[in-house]
Amino acid sequence: MISLTVTALVFGVVFLAELPDKTALAGLVLGTRYRASYVFAGVAAAFALHVALAVAAGSVLTLLPQQIVHALTGVLFLGGAAMLLMKKDEDEDEVRKPENQSFWKVAGSGFMLILVAEFGDLTQIMTANLAARYDDPLSVGLGAVLALWAVAGLGIVGGKALMKRVPLQLITKIAAMLMLALGVWSLWEAVTG
Repeated sequence: MISLTVTALVFGVVFLAELPDKTALAGLVLGTRYRASYVFAGVAAAFALHVALAVAAGSVLTLLPQQIVHALTGVLFLGGAAMLLMKKDEDEDEVRKPENQSFWKVAGSGFMLILVAEFGDLTQIMTANLAARYDDPLSVGLGAVLALWAVAGLGIVGGKALMKRVPLQLITKIAAMLMLALGVWSLWEAVTG
């Protein structure tokens, strides 16, 4: 059974953490050059693979004693918050243009870009932490993949308008504060549990 509370929490945290990420901007670049549906298909498949790997890793962590899981996820959330707060703006690398507009070329380019760029990324680590924290792989996976797909869709279709209206620094700070709160809460449960 899916927990809407866990799904919504995961969606919010992952969505906010992914918005300022360079892959959202890479999706925007691909979306301005190619058919949006082709780009989204490749990007969505790569994100689904990343979430499946992260949830599997987090589910393995649930085999550990609960206090160790809380302590580990707390430290990792605090580390993630620190990474977001210390993150410097990066220039985007030029995305290689597929030679033609075929579905497989465009979707394959989007898939490979996200597959490589997101491997071991903060949101993948966060998803593993959340899977360990809530021991609800289906709800965590659903929330994470929907958040990543939403960010990809925004980046591909409406990214320019969003980035003009919402400062990335504000989004980054909100995501960092949420991660900080989750980290402190997890450490508190590790100490008191």
